[in-house]
Amino acid sequence: MKSLRMLMLAAALVVSYAAAAMAAPVSCNKKIESFDFVVDYSGSMMMHNKDLKKTKVQVAKEALQRVNAAIPEQSFMGGLHTISPNGVIVPQGPWSRSGMSSAIDTLKDSFDVFGRMTSMGDGLQTYEPFLSSMQRDAALIVVTDGDNNRGVDFVEVVRQIYATQRNLVVHIIDLSDTENGKKNIQAIAAMNSAAQVVRAEELVTSDAAVERFVTAVFCGEAEVLVLRGVNFAFDSYALDAKAMGILNEAAAVIKTNANKKVVLSGWTDSKGTDAYNRVLSQRRATAVKNYLAKQGVPASRMSAIGRGKSFKYDNSNEDGRYMNRRTEISFE
Repeated sequence: MKSLRMLMLAAALVVSYAAAAMAAPVSCNKKIESFDFVVDYSGSMMMHNKDLKKTKVQVAKEALQRVNAAIPEQSFMGGLHTISPNGVIVPQGPWSRSGMSSAIDTLKDSFDVFGRMTSMGDGLQTYEPFLSSMQRDAALIVVTDGDNNRGVDFVEVVRQIYATQRNLVVHIIDLSDTENGKKNIQAIAAMNSAAQVVRAEELVTSDAAVERFVTAVFCGEAEVLVLRGVNFAFDSYALDAKAMGILNEAAAVIKTNANKKVVLSGWTDSKGTDAYNRVLSQRRATAVKNYLAKQGVPASRMSAIGRGKSFKYDNSNEDGRYMNRRTEISFE
């Protein structure tokens, strides 16, 4: 830590104990062991979302696909259930990105709207024994418009879940469009400071919103060394003299953590296609790895990963885009 503080004074490295903003898929320390998507299947969810001109279930499916695509490449237990009516689409088991994506596609969006009351409280209460079986820590990600017009009160059931289920957090992908629905979702969010609530429309239209949500739900805090000055010119992965000097200092820090693996994360700004930026970010991470190897850091200790587009800084101006074209070091 002494050498790290020296680097900070030299303005070469900055230590952050918050997970960095990340493009899909996110990479971070695991915060949870299991998660479950629970989709409101009630009649009101078959009504149209006025902003996106699709049914709310269609919007829900798009939001879930984008969240699923951003989940970290790590081992999780995962599942997909429906409420009102209750159904098991994917039972809790080892999560597979492709398997979950296929399952999300099977969600129906053609149920009748009228004559189908919403009983979110009853449905969620029925699932409580299943929730007890989820590996901890756990996340319940409920996709709903918040309405509940029959049976047990939705908000009180969530309160009961928090009273009986340790180390489980209820998060909401919000499709509310009535005062009652909004009120219910706000009340649920207020029960736990770790609970995340995000509008489904934001997840569908904003990469940054997906990153924020997935990072908050799935990622724990980690030590990250942000290489200030090891930034890249537009469309380049070449290291200049300034970057090399900073990496010389970084190599010394890495050597003091000899028992830890090193992950080098390369990033780009938001210009260009996702596919192109994934390749470019990989080249940037690899360039840093190759240089550090020349400074005596064993290549076997280092993994170079291209993360693609970054939204940590503002991509609407050149300064922000420059800061996003960076490499970060984390330890495992």
